[in-house]
Amino acid sequence: MILDLIKSLIYGIVEGITEWLPVSSTGHMILLNSFLHFNNVSDGFFSMFEVVIQFGAILAVVALYWRRLWPWRRRDGKIVTRRSTLRLWAKIIAACIPAAIVGVLFDDKIEELFYHPVPIALALIIVGIAFILVENHLADTVPSVTKPSQISFKAALIIGLFQVVAAVFPGTSRSGATIIGALLIGIARPAAAEFTFYLSVPVMLGASLLKLVRFGLGFTGAEAAILIVGMVSAFIVSMLIIRFLMAYIRRHDFKVFGWYRIALGLFVLIAAATFMR
Repeated sequence: MILDLIKSLIYGIVEGITEWLPVSSTGHMILLNSFLHFNNVSDGFFSMFEVVIQFGAILAVVALYWRRLWPWRRRDGKIVTRRSTLRLWAKIIAACIPAAIVGVLFDDKIEELFYHPVPIALALIIVGIAFILVENHLADTVPSVTKPSQISFKAALIIGLFQVVAAVFPGTSRSGATIIGALLIGIARPAAAEFTFYLSVPVMLGASLLKLVRFGLGFTGAEAAILIVGMVSAFIVSMLIIRFLMAYIRRHDFKVFGWYRIALGLFVLIAAATFMR
C-alpha cells in the first residue's frame, strides 16, 4: 500500500508538470505506465485515475486565477457582476464546445485507435516541429492581442478548433495545440498560455467527471487514498509550474519545448521498439 501511494505521488508530480507545459501529459503518462504499475488496483481504476488526477491540476488554475475567473464581487454590501468576466467565460465555453462534442461522442474510439506509443510519439514530434516553425515565422512580428480579455469570440472559436486536434490525437498536447493556434492568430505568448489555462477548467473537469461516472464510486479504501494522493500532488506541482511557465515565456519563446517534444517522441519510438511491448 505504501509503495502504491509513492507511485501515486510520482504520477501526480508528472501530471502537474506536463499538463501545463506544452509537452503532452499523455506521452509522459504512457512512458511512466510502461515501468511504474500499481499493485493493488484494477485496470479500470487506473484508466480512471490517470484522467481524474487532472482535477488537482484544475484546482491550481482556479486558485491562481480566482479573481479573474469569478464574475461576482461584493462592493458596498452588494453583489456586483463583472460583465467582462462573464464575456470571458462565454468565450471559454465557446472554445470548449467543439472538443467537448468530439470527446463525448468518440472518446472510446479515440482511445482504442490512438492511445498507443507510436501514434503518440508521432504527435509529439510533429507538434514539436510545428512549435519551432511557428516561433521562427513569428520572430519579427508584434502580437495584436496581449490580454485574454482582448480575445474575440472568433479567435476563441479558432483556438477551440485547434483544441479538437488535441482531443483526437493524444500526444498532441491540449496546451500545445491551443497555444500554437493562439500564436498563429496574433495572440501574445503570455495571453495564449493564460487563456489555455482557462480552457482547461471546463475541459478537464468534464473529462474527469465523465471518467468518474463511468467507473462509479465503488472505490476501495486503498484506491481512494491513491486517488487523493495523486490529485493533491498534481495540485501542488501545478501551482509551481504555472507560475514558472508564465515567468519563462515573458522572456523566452516556446522553441525549447518543441525540441524537447522531438527528443521525447524519438525516445518513445525507440522504447516502443524495445521494452514497451
